[in-house]
Amino acid sequence: MMAGTDSEDLEDLPPSAKLVFKVLEYNGSLTQKGIVEESMLSARTVRYALERLEDIGVVDEDVYFADARQNLYQLNGAAAEFTGEDAENDACRADAD
Repeated sequence: MMAGTDSEDLEDLPPSAKLVFKVLEYNGSLTQKGIVEESMLSARTVRYALERLEDIGVVDEDVYFADARQNLYQLNGAAAEFTGEDAENDACRADAD
C-alpha cells in the first residue's frame, strides 16, 4: 500500500475510480477489458483507477480462468461500506427488533 492512502476512501478518489467502482458494483466481476467496454474509459485510465481502488482495499484481483493472460476484478467485503449494503442491513435489523 502506498504511503498516505490509509485514510483515503472512495470519496477522495478521482471520478474515473468512482466510475470503475460503480461498474463493478453493477456488473459484478469483470476483466480490465470488460471494465473498459462498460465504462468507456481508456485502458490506461482503468488501470490507474483499479490501482487506486486496490490501494484503499475495496477491489480484489483474481486469475481469470477463461484466459489466464487477464485478471478478474471484483469488489470485496470492504466495499460494502461504500455500497450502502451495511446501512440497509442495519435498517432491517432495527425493524426486526
